[in-house]
Amino acid sequence: MNKIIFDIHLPADEYLRVYKGSARDVVTRALDGRTVRFPANILQPYLLHAGIFGRFCITFDRSGRFQKIEKLS
Repeated sequence: MNKIIFDIHLPADEYLRVYKGSARDVVTRALDGRTVRFPANILQPYLLHAGIFGRFCITFDRSGRFQKIEKLS
C-alpha cells in the first residue's frame, strides 16, 4: 500500500462549494512535495462546523485506487 500525508486547512465556506456542485476535487501538496488531487467527498467524515483542518494520510493500492483516509492530528 502507498500512502500520502498532507496538511489541510479548508474552511467550511470553501467546502460548501462541493455541496453546490462547483467543486469536486481537493488539490493540495503532500509533505514530500508531491501535488495531490483527490475527491473532496472523502473528507466529509472530518467536516466540522468550522471546516476541515489537520494532518491526514490517504492510503491507496498499487493501481492508485483510494483505500482509506485517516486523520493523524
